[in-house]
Amino acid sequence: MPRNAFYAQSGGVTAVINVTAAGVIETARAHGDRIGKVYAGRNGIVGALTEDLIDTSLESAEDIAALRHTPSGAFGSCRYKLSKLEKNPAEAERLIEVFKAHDIGYFFYNGGGDSADTCLKVAQLAEQRGLHLQAIHIPKTVDNDLPFTDCCPGFGSVAKYVAVSIREAAFDVASMAKTSTKVFILEVMGRHAGWIAAAGGLAAEKDGDAPQVILFPEVPFDEAAFLARVDDSVKRHGYCAVVASEGLRNADGKFLSEAGIHDAFGHAQLGGLAPMLANLVKDKLKYKYHWAVADYLQRAARHIASQTDVDHAYALGKAAVEMALAGKNGVMPIIERISDQPYAWRIGEAPLGHVANVEKKMPREFISADGFQITDACRRYLAPLIQGEAYPPYVHGLPQYVRLRNQAVPRLTGREFKL
Repeated sequence: MPRNAFYAQSGGVTAVINVTAAGVIETARAHGDRIGKVYAGRNGIVGALTEDLIDTSLESAEDIAALRHTPSGAFGSCRYKLSKLEKNPAEAERLIEVFKAHDIGYFFYNGGGDSADTCLKVAQLAEQRGLHLQAIHIPKTVDNDLPFTDCCPGFGSVAKYVAVSIREAAFDVASMAKTSTKVFILEVMGRHAGWIAAAGGLAAEKDGDAPQVILFPEVPFDEAAFLARVDDSVKRHGYCAVVASEGLRNADGKFLSEAGIHDAFGHAQLGGLAPMLANLVKDKLKYKYHWAVADYLQRAARHIASQTDVDHAYALGKAAVEMALAGKNGVMPIIERISDQPYAWRIGEAPLGHVANVEKKMPREFISADGFQITDACRRYLAPLIQGEAYPPYVHGLPQYVRLRNQAVPRLTGREFKL
C-alpha cells in the first residue's frame, strides 16, 4: 500500500526553495502507486512535533507548478534544533507518534547544515526504533556552505542579485563621485563563509571595475590595509565600491558586528557592519559615503533568479523522492560538477553523517593574495551559477506569486505537545 510522505522547509528561506518543494510534490504525485499524500510540516520540524500538517494533495497541479516561480517558504520555515535523541526522549517519542498516526514512510527535510543534523537524527531514530522510514535531506542555503555538493540551491540566485546590485550601485556612485558620494558599502550575508561576498566580484570584468574591495570572513580584517585600499581606489578611479560579508572578523576571530543575540542553534545575530565601516571611512578618510544592507532582499529576489539555480533546486527535489523510493536513508542528493565550460553537472549523493554541522568555506586559492578580490579560479567556479534568467509572470507590472491553501490535516494523536 502507498505510504504518505512528510516534507518540510527549514532555516532561512530562499528564492528557489519552493522550486524544490514543487520537485518533491510533483515527483511524488507521479509515483502514486507507492506514495500516498505529501504532508508538509507547517513551519518545518515544528509542524511534525505539534502535529500541524498541511495536506498538499488539496492543492491544484497549477498552484504546485506556480511554486517554481514563487519565493520564500510556501509552508513556513523554522529555526528549531532537535535535541539528541537520548537527551530528550519526549521529542523522539512524539515524532514516532505523529509519523505512525499519519502513516509517514518518507521524510524529506529541505535546509542547510543544521537541517541536515535534524534529518540525520530522524534517520537514526528510524533505524534505532525499527521504523520503516526513508529520511532524505535536500540541500538549501544561500550561504553555499554545505560540503560535498558543488553548490547549494538558493546561492546562485543570491549571487546573481549581489553581482547585479553592486554593478548598478557602482554606476550610480561613479556618476556622482566628483561632487558627492565617493564610497559605497554593500553588506551581504555570510556568517562564516564568504561565498556571497565573493559573488559581488563577478561584477568586475576589468581592472578598476567595482567592487574594488571585497571583505571575506576567511580573511581577518586589517583596518589600515582596508583604509589604504579604499583611499587608493578613490584617488585612482574617483570612487570605491565595497562588498562586505556580515561575518567579517578581527584578528582575534571576533565578529565585528555581533549584536549579542543568539538563535536556537547558538549562532550569533549579526548586523550593522556596513555603517560601522562607513563611519570608519568618514572618520579616517573624510570621504562622503552611503551604505546598504541587502538582508532579506538578496534571498527573496525571485524576480532576478538564476536559471541554473532553478534547475538545480528542482532536480534535487526530484532526486530526493527517487532516492527514497530506491530505499535510501540518511543521505543527501548533491550537485556534481562535470565541467566549467561548457557548464555541465549531474546528481550524486552524500551520507548525512558527513554533512551535518560541517561548513564549507572559501578555499584560499579563490581569494586574491591581498585578500580584497576573487581569483580567476573563483570566477570560473561562480560564473556558471548565475547564468540564465528565470523571470516569474508579471501582471500589472508586478510579479505574480502563488499563495497555497495550506489546509491542515486533522490531528489524530489526540494530544498537544509543548515545544
